Amino acid sequence: QVQLVESGGGFVQAGGSLRLSCAASGRFVSSYAMGWFRQAPGKERQFVAAINWSGSNTVYADSVKGRFTISRDNAENTVYLQMNSLKPEDTAVYYCAAGSQPGSIPTMSVRYWGQGTQVTVSS
Repeated sequence: QVQLVESGGGFVQAGGSLRLSCAASGRFVSSYAMGWFRQAPGKERQFVAAINWSGSNTVYADSVKGRFTISRDNAENTVYLQMNSLKPEDTAVYYCAAGSQPGSIPTMSVRYWGQGTQVTVSS
């Protein structure tokens, strides 16, 4: 069993930045690919970014490519999402995920979810 706890969400003006953190605990945490998804009100949950177990491979949704950066610190069992140049359409609940990630394809198979953290971007 893996537990995921997100933090770092909040309110920011368009063009600003936020960094989300996800603290992971449980067995074999560092062996999982980690990722971020988001869900806006009335919309389906969508993939944002993922990183493989070693941190050597990352993939992004086209909507965030060049603005968001995912990273991980396996010594601290933490994954980060640095979000720059935020737009109002980035407003959503952001969820941390652990599972598997198929190489260069921008998606992820999720085995564990966090509880989510709200990000609100004002125009």
